[in-house]
Amino acid sequence: MGLITLGCLPIAHAAEEQFNEAIKFANSGNTAQLEYYRSAMQNDALGYYPEYWMLNNNLGFQPATNIISFAQRYPQSAMAEKLAADYVEEKVKQADFKTAQPVLPYVTNPDQAESCAVAQVRAKNGDTLVYAEYKDVWLTTESQPESCNGLGRLMLSSPLLTTTDRQQRLYAQLRAGQSGPAIATAQTLGLNLSLAQLNQIQADPLNYLWSATKGTTVDYAYLVFALGRAADADLNTALQNLPRVVQGVPADVQKYMYRTVAYIGGTTVMKNNFNPEVLKNFDYSYGVPFTPEEAEIYARQAIRFGEWESVLRAIDSMSVTQKQEDRWQYWMARAYENRKDQASKQAAKSIYQRLAAAGDDYHNLLAKDHLGIRYNEAHDRAQPSAQDIQRLDQDIHFRRAFALRNINASATYTNREWNWAVRQAYLKQDDGLLLAAAKRATEMGWYDRAIYAAERTLKRHNYAYRYATPHQNLVVTHSKNAGIDPSWAYGLMRQESRFVTTARSHVGAGGLMQIMPATAKDVARKMGETYNPAALSDPNTNIRYGTYYLSMIQGMLSNSPVLATAGYNAGLTRARRWQPEFKSIAADQYTESIPLHETRDYVKKVMTNAAHYGVLLGQGPQAIESRMPPIPVRNTQ
Repeated sequence: MGLITLGCLPIAHAAEEQFNEAIKFANSGNTAQLEYYRSAMQNDALGYYPEYWMLNNNLGFQPATNIISFAQRYPQSAMAEKLAADYVEEKVKQADFKTAQPVLPYVTNPDQAESCAVAQVRAKNGDTLVYAEYKDVWLTTESQPESCNGLGRLMLSSPLLTTTDRQQRLYAQLRAGQSGPAIATAQTLGLNLSLAQLNQIQADPLNYLWSATKGTTVDYAYLVFALGRAADADLNTALQNLPRVVQGVPADVQKYMYRTVAYIGGTTVMKNNFNPEVLKNFDYSYGVPFTPEEAEIYARQAIRFGEWESVLRAIDSMSVTQKQEDRWQYWMARAYENRKDQASKQAAKSIYQRLAAAGDDYHNLLAKDHLGIRYNEAHDRAQPSAQDIQRLDQDIHFRRAFALRNINASATYTNREWNWAVRQAYLKQDDGLLLAAAKRATEMGWYDRAIYAAERTLKRHNYAYRYATPHQNLVVTHSKNAGIDPSWAYGLMRQESRFVTTARSHVGAGGLMQIMPATAKDVARKMGETYNPAALSDPNTNIRYGTYYLSMIQGMLSNSPVLATAGYNAGLTRARRWQPEFKSIAADQYTESIPLHETRDYVKKVMTNAAHYGVLLGQGPQAIESRMPPIPVRNTQ
């Protein structure tokens, strides 16, 4: 770029230097200097950033025309989409739904909070279909963004929601102890709940249950509230009192009462452990509608105890979209397989065949195992053509991502541009461009983004890019020295850090294998070494400590890779506590019933990764279940 003048001094600027200077002014809110950079950078790949920062500086007070103008001049770009989505959120906070309306077409990839903000704008501008699309938001009692809570409040006035819908929401809110929202929902049903009475019940729910009247719909609402509070305080006592409490109550209300205690038992496994009485109460509650969340908790409880008819009932209670997910199709097949009749066994086989042909993720690989098919597809090594590489150089979205990477810009910007570029290529089903991006990122050592791109090809795949093998000599050597499978170590490392050596978690874990400082100190002591915190950023030390620790906890957890993987993520004590008490269970049942979503997902992904790495490391065709032996009872430790 030639010489430009800043103040009185002529300075030679590269686009990269301009970006780094401009962002300093953006962070300090200096819009006058940003206007200068907006002009100076207008022909650069990163040239839209100064204007983005200027608009974002006072976003809620911009006219919609400014946002639309930016989106139209930088069509289908990462920051135009983000600007539009953030603008809609701001306008919803201001209750200015009319101004936000024309911006909606430019919000094309919203997160949950943005999606609920968009839905509020649609609803306020007369789109009643919103209420059918966002029923999950209406029914959930879990923590969610304020824009979703606001959408739920809007839905209270929708004529499309039935009395049953409202009753379901009311009982869920009462169960969760959400007094204020429950009172508002009750009013739409013509019920007047007393906040004073709810507070009194909250103070002593068991005492209320002993003396409660059971004659009106309001009485039933108080009963559900009291049961929820009692179960949350002492699950076993609530379970013991439930048969007496439901007496004299209409059958449909009884089912909601059973659901209340079952739901709380199913969501407090971390505190109360697994209890077969919880599953029985889910069974008793069958017949009134399940929320998506309730149906999944019911299914996991049934899976844990191998109650296959209950598994089928739980899946039958799910939404159409939910029950078509690979995981629930797999468990439907497992349940059918455990029936004695041939028709059910054939139905199971058909589902396994469909899953086996559909992909190579966790449930697809499990399905292959049930059909006796060994996995060997990781040999696919499709390469981009010269034309694909040329198109990569010309693609503005990838150009922005690479430009940001080259100047070590914040990952907030770099990853956003990269992920957006990948999404655009994926939407166009452009495997060639995705492979070209993955190839270049791999060559740069930018493994996490290479994986992100390579995972999204549809027909042409390169598993060497999807399952990168950096530091291979270190991984293989240290794994063998620790007595563990290097493909498993790679599988865990890929999930932990995506091979970013400087990765740091919110709890302080660091490096390739995300080792906690306290763990590293313990490992160093056991290995007879002096602990050095800086050494964890060194791949050699990090892999050596990580493989040693993985081997150590495997030995402490029945030599089970599944238990050790769970323990690596959630802690040894938790992994052991989740083991069965009376008889061993299949590893897939243990994994699906892990009460922490993060750990449940983690174990599935690590074991899947390990199967892929097994092929890439020359271990031959893989069966994922060979890595997942049955989980023994806890008291054999």
